[in-house]
Amino acid sequence: MSHDHDDRPQLTAAQAAAVLTPPPGRNGGDLVVESLQGLGATTVFGLPGQHALGMFDALRRSSLRYVGLRVENNAGFAADAYGRITGEVAPLLLSTGPGALTSLAALQEAAAASAPVLAISSQIPTAGLGGGRHGYLHELRDQQASVRDIVKSVHTVRAASQIPSAIAAAWESALTAPHGPVWVEIPQDVLLAETTLPVVSAMDATPRELYPRPELTIAAAHLLSNAERPVIIAGGGVVRSDASGKLRALAERIDAPVVTTFGGKGAFPWEHPLSLRSWLEDRHTTDFLEDADVLLVVGSGLGELSSNYHTFRPRGRVIQIEADAGKLESNHPALGIHSDAREALAELLETVERREDAGAAERVRTVLEKVRVRIDAQELTLEQQVLDAVRQALPDASPSFWDMTILAYWAWSAFDARRPNTMHSAQGAGGLGYGFPAAIGAASADPTTPVLAVSGDGGAMYSIAELATARQYDLPLTWLIVDDGGYGILREYMTGAFGETTGTELSRPDFVALAESFGVPAVRTTPESLAVDLGKALAEPGPSVVVLPALLRMFEPTHL
Repeated sequence: MSHDHDDRPQLTAAQAAAVLTPPPGRNGGDLVVESLQGLGATTVFGLPGQHALGMFDALRRSSLRYVGLRVENNAGFAADAYGRITGEVAPLLLSTGPGALTSLAALQEAAAASAPVLAISSQIPTAGLGGGRHGYLHELRDQQASVRDIVKSVHTVRAASQIPSAIAAAWESALTAPHGPVWVEIPQDVLLAETTLPVVSAMDATPRELYPRPELTIAAAHLLSNAERPVIIAGGGVVRSDASGKLRALAERIDAPVVTTFGGKGAFPWEHPLSLRSWLEDRHTTDFLEDADVLLVVGSGLGELSSNYHTFRPRGRVIQIEADAGKLESNHPALGIHSDAREALAELLETVERREDAGAAERVRTVLEKVRVRIDAQELTLEQQVLDAVRQALPDASPSFWDMTILAYWAWSAFDARRPNTMHSAQGAGGLGYGFPAAIGAASADPTTPVLAVSGDGGAMYSIAELATARQYDLPLTWLIVDDGGYGILREYMTGAFGETTGTELSRPDFVALAESFGVPAVRTTPESLAVDLGKALAEPGPSVVVLPALLRMFEPTHL
């Protein structure tokens, strides 16, 4: 059997010579960075460690931009945000053992939020692998076992020639819907060993597309075309697949109200007549969703936060479009369509029949008015004033990253993101410390646009070291720290449940003086001056900190 290879690119004489006589002084680390460059990476995040030095030495022989953070977990959060903002793979370079393990909370958030992070960890020397307990520095019996439950895939390297293929396979895995974190690990001696392999050139790691099955599209289109009260829940999958335009076109085609989940903020215009906004933790919204005779759920698993803490009980037919097969019908029986949100919405737009419902917008206004009356009755004017000030100060194109703090919980429901893929939080895994290092990742992706981070004083203490990172790279980001003297939301939870608190009250530094000690300009503000102070900080080049001493309260839950 003969094969015709004439269509393959032909090497020039100079290229052939370069392949046959690769430059001297290269090691396994060079194969790592060459593979990343060949796949299109431009920026890498990480923190050096003894076993990983081969990779970091190779960085200086590459064109890759390195952004080094002070804690591996924060480096993971930065990579997560870079992946979310760009939709590209974010390489994360880690050392063995403690360095690798310190990144796990960030990788859990990346998994929950479907962020394409490529973690490349070193390992102890090859001779020590296999759980033999040789006593190497950083040694774990099975380092991969620590990450398998978190990442999408694990790729192991035991020889230099395996490096490009392992990284390409991981890259493809990270970008195949649903996006997510992946793990590659390479022993120290493989990274350090000199190599005479040719320089890695352009590589192909094209992710496979995930299309809906046609019979499912036809069935879903029939249900939507003939529905009396269709409603759409738009989740984070709509944002990640850049499908907000198709979502709007479909909603307008069938006159269906749309509510966005907290991960789907910005997927549908806030002020649109069909927009139910994001009031998912409100019984009026839950009742409205339950009353739908056909509910289209796009890019959401209808987890705890998206279902008003699992009190949501749909009475009509549910159509669920989801790229993560494990989330299909995981909470409610549905016509489950395993597909990327963009592809499924495109197919539905071609198949669904137009339906008109003159009363849909009025029903949306009625629900939003009920929500407004409920919130207004709780006299939470300070909280709404602060959130309005943030919205006033933040440019529409600026991304914002919110830590797990009371103001973020308000923002999930009440903040107008204005544009898709601009508002992000750690609500996937729910760990503290996300906001500021994530903002570093976003600012690294686009240094021309100011970025906002929002933290409470408790969450801020997880990330103080990264003030040095923001200053070192002169990144255009502003950190709003809402200082209420402790873990504010846990204070509310414990008071409500037990009548008193334990472990929620915190001693904390003078955040203004602390920021200034890093060379980062800072200001203490008030709710009345927040909009002006925050706007000014965002307009200035480089990093800045705005501290707001304020005791904010949450609105009453409706799921209890």
